[in-house]
Amino acid sequence: MENYIVEGGNRLEGEVVISGAKNAALPIIAATILNPEKIEIDNCPNIHDVAIMLNILEILGCKVHMEKNQMLVDTSDINQYEIPENLMREMRSSVIIVGAMLGRMKKCVFTYPGDCDF
Repeated sequence: MENYIVEGGNRLEGEVVISGAKNAALPIIAATILNPEKIEIDNCPNIHDVAIMLNILEILGCKVHMEKNQMLVDTSDINQYEIPENLMREMRSSVIIVGAMLGRMKKCVFTYPGDCDF
C-alpha cells in the first residue's frame, strides 16, 4: 500500500477522478424508464450489476449503448412490462426497476429478486 505524507505549509492542488458507484448508478438507470427520451449517464461503472440492469432495459424495449463509463439509454420504445425471472434472480437490486415500471407502464410482472428468501 502506498503512503502519502503531507507536511504543512504547502498548498495541495490537483484533480481526482472519482469512479461511479453501483448503488448510485442502478437507481439512476431504473429512473430512465420514467422519461421516454434519450438519456446520457456519465461515469457509470462497467460492472456485472449494471450489465444486468441494461439487459433488463433492452428486453423491455429500450435501446442501450455503453462505451467505457458513458451510457446512452433511449426508453422511448418500451413495449414490455414483464421482467424475465432469470434476470431478476441475477441481483437483489433488480427490484428497484419495478417502481419506475409502475410509474410508466402502470403495471409490471416480476419474480422475487436474487438472493432473497421471501
